[in-house]
Amino acid sequence: MAEHPNAQLVRKGYDAFVRGDMETLRAMLAADATHHVPGTGVLSGDYKGQDAILDMYRRLGEETGGTFAVELRQVLVDGRGHAVTLHHLTADRQGKHLDEDGGIVFRIVGDKMTDLDECVADIDAMNDFWS
Repeated sequence: MAEHPNAQLVRKGYDAFVRGDMETLRAMLAADATHHVPGTGVLSGDYKGQDAILDMYRRLGEETGGTFAVELRQVLVDGRGHAVTLHHLTADRQGKHLDEDGGIVFRIVGDKMTDLDECVADIDAMNDFWS
């Protein structure tokens, strides 16, 4: 059985992110998409619009000296415009090491991601890493 189109879209997005292919990511995001980053760290907050989201992705690399890495582990869909991912993050920053599970809840309209809401297994560890 073929994978659901929303799962395919999300997998393509993770692949583009890992490769640093911001133009592919831009094409997948709605013009007014919002990416919500939880916590109280330097990158926490709501990023509205393609430029703001892509700049935040660029800053992930900058803040971690290029060590930020994500491994997609699973994609779940509901067939009604939502996809949920489970992934594993690693990075090094200012003498700290991140080794954390997380995920993103995606809202998808047509073939565009409109809302990305990040979740993490240990918000305190994430806040400490990004403080």
